Amino acid sequence: MTIAVHLTVAIPTYNGENRLPKVLDKLKEQINTEEINWEVIVVNNNSTDGTAKVVKQYQENWLKDVPLKYCFEEEQGFPFARQKAISQAKGELIGFLDDDNLPAKNWVKAAYKFSQNNSQVGAFSSKISGFFETEPSEELKQILFYLAIVDRGSQPLMYEPRKKGFPPGAGLVVRREVWQKCVPERLFLVGRAGASIMPAGEDVEALLYIYKAGWEIWYNPEMQIEHVIPAWRLQKTYLMRLMRSIGLGRFHLRMLSLEWWQRPLACLFYLVNDSRKLILHLIRYRSEFVNNIVATCENERLIGSLLSPFYLTQIKLQNVLKLY
Repeated sequence: MTIAVHLTVAIPTYNGENRLPKVLDKLKEQINTEEINWEVIVVNNNSTDGTAKVVKQYQENWLKDVPLKYCFEEEQGFPFARQKAISQAKGELIGFLDDDNLPAKNWVKAAYKFSQNNSQVGAFSSKISGFFETEPSEELKQILFYLAIVDRGSQPLMYEPRKKGFPPGAGLVVRREVWQKCVPERLFLVGRAGASIMPAGEDVEALLYIYKAGWEIWYNPEMQIEHVIPAWRLQKTYLMRLMRSIGLGRFHLRMLSLEWWQRPLACLFYLVNDSRKLILHLIRYRSEFVNNIVATCENERLIGSLLSPFYLTQIKLQNVLKLY
């Protein structure tokens, strides 16, 4: 008789040989999981370092009743690595951890417990605090949520996309069957891939499909994670690239959240409104961009949002041309 796997913890990683051990160590320390049948899958997303060797070393001294699996995904990008994990996982639930996410000792237990008590929920997210290599300035704390820092309080709550947005993919738990039925095998937004600035929002895109299919999406503060933030991710150059990529993905997400008949008028509205926001921002902060990193980053996001429909149309045309 095959025993059902309750939870698969999936860890996509790219060149994570130095980050991955800390995550695996935290998973080895999970408590109160005696009644939970769970597994761990590391998805090597085309790494060029010793990631595979690290996993092999951990497999030699791993938990007795918790399989540690390894698979390889050549196409780079979180959506491809996560889709690989979905295809390889046996768990009824899949919990996604990035290779810089350190789960609390009860994370697996809290995820399983929440799923059992909330059958109407298709996906639910963690409370994520920052573990900073260098302490961010007070100014930067205004935009830290863009780095997948999530604190919605001490009580569970349901996400509404028009009010509270959606959580990041880091620390997200989904029902495997829901993902397979609702989320396309290939998302349009791919996020970070190499050195180029690509439209971000792949986490939200996947959750929008789940939400539109009628499933609830929740925040569960009992699932706690520390997100390791190296110093370079607080530098102005990185943050500007991040904000531009977030802006570039907005048009696709906006259109995806609407019915087809709403889109033409909405497209015109967003074009006018984004132009207005950018102009007002430029007027307000015209003399502060050199020293105000938050204003500069917001400017990048607003420019990306304004360019988004044209940029994404260009990408779609390029994809069509590749077919011929």
